[in-house]
Amino acid sequence: MKVRFSCAAAAASLLTASLVSMDALAASSTPASSAAPLSWRLGPSQYRQTMVEVFGPSIAITGRFDPEYRQDGLLTIGARTASISSSGFERYDELAENVAAQVVDQRHRDTLIPCKPQSATTNDDACARQFLSTAGRLLYRRALAEEEISLSIRIAGEVAKAKNDFYTGIAAALSNMLLSPNFLYVYKTFEPDPDEQGKLRLDGYSKASVLSFFLWNAPPDDALLSAAENGEIHTKKGLKRQVDRMLASPSLESGVRAFFADMLGFSEFETLAKDPTFYPRFTPKVVDQAQEQTLRTIVDLLIVRQGDYRDLYTTPDTFLTRSLAALYGVPIVDTTDNGQPERWIPYKYGADDPRAGILSHASFVALHSPSGRSSPTDRGKALREYLLCQAVPSPPADVSFAVVQDTNHPVHKTARERLGAHATDAACSGCHKITDPIGLALENFDTAAGYRTTENGARIDTSGELNGTKFDGPVGLTKALHGDPALTTCVATRAVAYASGRTPGRGDAELKRIQAEFGKQKYNFVELLREVALSDALFRVPPSAAQLVTATR
Repeated sequence: MKVRFSCAAAAASLLTASLVSMDALAASSTPASSAAPLSWRLGPSQYRQTMVEVFGPSIAITGRFDPEYRQDGLLTIGARTASISSSGFERYDELAENVAAQVVDQRHRDTLIPCKPQSATTNDDACARQFLSTAGRLLYRRALAEEEISLSIRIAGEVAKAKNDFYTGIAAALSNMLLSPNFLYVYKTFEPDPDEQGKLRLDGYSKASVLSFFLWNAPPDDALLSAAENGEIHTKKGLKRQVDRMLASPSLESGVRAFFADMLGFSEFETLAKDPTFYPRFTPKVVDQAQEQTLRTIVDLLIVRQGDYRDLYTTPDTFLTRSLAALYGVPIVDTTDNGQPERWIPYKYGADDPRAGILSHASFVALHSPSGRSSPTDRGKALREYLLCQAVPSPPADVSFAVVQDTNHPVHKTARERLGAHATDAACSGCHKITDPIGLALENFDTAAGYRTTENGARIDTSGELNGTKFDGPVGLTKALHGDPALTTCVATRAVAYASGRTPGRGDAELKRIQAEFGKQKYNFVELLREVALSDALFRVPPSAAQLVTATR
């Protein structure tokens, strides 16, 4: 559409000025007595989910986003320090214009714009106000100031007159909103706490955004924004009412999916590739299905059945498509005709099947393996870091991996033998003792998640040890993991970090309380979300904010 650069001169200059004005409004909207807002940049999934919630699932999001950065194990924490590059701004510009054009097109306008202009060939300020104030409240996650609404109406009016089209004007104003920092960043704004003199609290809109992106991976809905506006969200009873409502909502599935996609490192799928000569079944379609299999399994066990979080790693229950079943060598009956989307079919592995739990999924064993071979070290490292919150040091820069990578080695036929030869280097042995005893238990799965019992004609030894517990094979590993207390303390820590945007210290009293309560609730993940959502940790005012307030008084 490129309205911003093709309008009449007056409209173009007004659009340019509006970017500055809206930025200024963002900076000036915080009361002088409160801290400058902390913020995080909307992630790609949050951007997409916002469009779904505000405009519906039929609005297509095409284009690329600025890269995300993982910090302390989570992209969500990295978003707290993420900026938007000049090239990224251009991509957001294209996204905004594309979304706005769809909202006002013939297919969507009658549904998404709640009024009809008096004339479709010129401006209508009343109709523009009705749409832009309603959409803006949801996009900015707060009520708009009159200056903001007036500015958007002016943009819509000037462009409508220049283009002789009311809807082109609306698209220009909406596109401008979607480029504003008020949309692209989620601000944490603080205000004086009326219950504790001299202290601060998050304002109601900030609380609503923190809650909604944590539990739903989406902006606050009208009910949550209303609770922020009328003060209900600041009371214990009101906060609990909103959290209970959100946990009972179908939107919870989106939030849980987003949390585990972040925690399990699914962003790495963007660069995952396997050698098609040796693994022809590992297609781009399978890459997408591998993630979906795990997320469906998680949602079914943790939300639908309200099961024990630890059972994710031992459950025989999952979901398969025809392509995944072929990859795994599993016989399933799928009556879908060729050319139609493959169906997801519930599947239960037998009691003696080596596949159990999400560690046997392609989303783990294939994701954490190089293109042409498996990697016990990578898998063990991922298990330690993602699931047990245990840091594994990076290898020294000058270490040679020639023996490990030589899958056709004349003497060391299996990965265990090659790693044994490699670990004789003193600089390597320490880290390999942490990763390899658990990663080798998954060696029955090749780099593309296919099952095998031999490598180069030699039997694969899958015995191992996890924190003093000895086991044999992938099922033995999952049982040992199920009983390791670090598994549950880690996911509780990740939930607090994901929600608050910071990693709590080991001695954090509120974290310890949440971890203990998780155990009392039989490791029910929904109850963990409830504890975090109602905890002081979620809405804590950081010392930096309090210091800034003191300095500006």
